[in-house]
Amino acid sequence: MAVTVEECLELQLLEMEMLLTMYPTKGEIKLDEDAVPSVQRYLRNTGGALPPQLEFSIAVDVGEAKVKVELQVLLPHMYPHVAPQLFARSDALHRQQQSQLNAGLVSHVSSLDSGEMCIYEAVQWVKDNSLPYLQNSKISSESASKEVVVKETLHRMWIYSHHIYRQELRKKIFDSAKKLNLTGFCLTGKPGVICAEGRRENCEEFWRVIRYPNWKHISCKHVENIETEGSIDQLRLFHAFEDLQFQAHGDYGLRNDYHMDLGQFLEFLKQHQSEHIFEILFGVKGKLSDK
Repeated sequence: MAVTVEECLELQLLEMEMLLTMYPTKGEIKLDEDAVPSVQRYLRNTGGALPPQLEFSIAVDVGEAKVKVELQVLLPHMYPHVAPQLFARSDALHRQQQSQLNAGLVSHVSSLDSGEMCIYEAVQWVKDNSLPYLQNSKISSESASKEVVVKETLHRMWIYSHHIYRQELRKKIFDSAKKLNLTGFCLTGKPGVICAEGRRENCEEFWRVIRYPNWKHISCKHVENIETEGSIDQLRLFHAFEDLQFQAHGDYGLRNDYHMDLGQFLEFLKQHQSEHIFEILFGVKGKLSDK
């Protein structure tokens, strides 16, 4: 008998409840407060659209020094009958060691029985197998005064389009940003604006994906690179990838062909320390009205 998405979501809620019980300390599991309720609402009324996929992270203490390794988890709607998306990261790992750690994690999870819940198993694997990679990275909380400093660079792209309306295009933008761990926003309307910030290789992959195959009226207007000796997360201007929509001017019409409110957009940029981008995008200096 074929497994239904409802049965899979029920299992996901059971596993989520178990994980929250096992990791009760604040900060051990980072989960959007509406993630579980949205699944529960769908299960009470399965006639509507599917809820967002469950996405969360678990902080794993590794070794006696309790170095933090974060396991990022995304559960497809058909998990556990479809493999979860897992990614382990730590500020104490070089990129190469982090890549090797994740290759081992994926290999281990793929060796488990299909249809079985495996997130706790993945957490245990990370806990038991991360230490050699941490030692090889030459960064440890017990290291002496000559500590290895790894510099990271935050890449931020400001993208301009003549317009952004189509739902399938917006879905591609948000799915790609989530997959590549990017923060920023997508502003719907005419004109359309996208900001994507994160690791350089992830931003470049995002740019490649959303342009393909034939989005003609789009250009990358400006790129910012900011180097740090800590985590790039502290440099981010945005905490998520936001669906930005303002009250539009004019008639929506059959095509939803409307212009966004540039004044509201300028205020939004100012709130995120990016007021200077307005002139780069539109060729004129933005001026906020006195209130």
